[in-house]
Amino acid sequence: MSTLDEILKEIKIANDIVILTHNNPDGDAIGSSLAVYTALKNVGKNVEIIIPELPRIFNFLPNAEDIKKEGSKEIYDLAISLDCATLKLLNGWSNYFEDAKFRVVVDHHSTNAMYGDLNYVDLSAPACSQVLYSLFNYYNVDITPEIGTCLMTGIITDTGGFQYSGVSRETFEIAADLLDSGVNISKIYKKVFSTHTKGNFALRKIALDRMELLEDGKVSFTYITKEDEENVNAETGDYEGIVDEGRNIEGVEVAIFLHEVKDGFKVSTRANEYVNVSDVCLMFGGGGHPRAAGATMQGTPEQIKEKLIKEIRLQLK
Repeated sequence: MSTLDEILKEIKIANDIVILTHNNPDGDAIGSSLAVYTALKNVGKNVEIIIPELPRIFNFLPNAEDIKKEGSKEIYDLAISLDCATLKLLNGWSNYFEDAKFRVVVDHHSTNAMYGDLNYVDLSAPACSQVLYSLFNYYNVDITPEIGTCLMTGIITDTGGFQYSGVSRETFEIAADLLDSGVNISKIYKKVFSTHTKGNFALRKIALDRMELLEDGKVSFTYITKEDEENVNAETGDYEGIVDEGRNIEGVEVAIFLHEVKDGFKVSTRANEYVNVSDVCLMFGGGGHPRAAGATMQGTPEQIKEKLIKEIRLQLK
């Protein structure tokens, strides 16, 4: 019996299911979670989706109003973790996963720790949502426009609108299939990339004013603090996309963006062509993909910058 068949078996026998994803969730985390939630609801499962902090930009997604900040049960029959490489990244709600009677992990990160009872990790996929598309097809799930919208949101965000490495012919074929099924791809693209909250606009301005170009212009660095967010009345997720401002500057190979969180600074890194930022972030307890990775670090922005630059410098040409 294959891993996918075993996962389906566990889904069928479970009465109460909880869906979880990583902290500071992005479009792939949220889209993947809502796609699985909707698919399970459509077959009559009792399922809850827990995302304590949901960026307002993703409120347009089908069933986003059903997302809970905490679960209604202490122990679930089945917990499904999506787009989350390690148990640690489930952060304050990992207890729902650890205490469940059975645990499943579906992901696409090369740094996945295989922390479930069953793990299905496709390293070739540029987004967890693409993994789920293949999984749904294997299970003969009816991919409705609602499910397709969630999957397409995940694919679009994690590929940067199809521009990151890892995008394959299969990715475009999936997009075409979802388009044919009634998914409005242009609307999703506009919602995700072309619509900024006032808080996001204000934080971008602060980050751009602070931005430094280092290592002969090959590295960009900037950051925002909790005080910055409070000053502009920023909401959860208003820092999304700021890291790309640095990466898009001519000559920049690596972009570094920090935003302050409860236990330090969340580091977001992006690379354009050859630096493996996943290797860099692994040095500090994080990880991700070769061209997009993150970590959480302690110290001042200046201290963190120096530590990251020391590692990045070893890969710069």
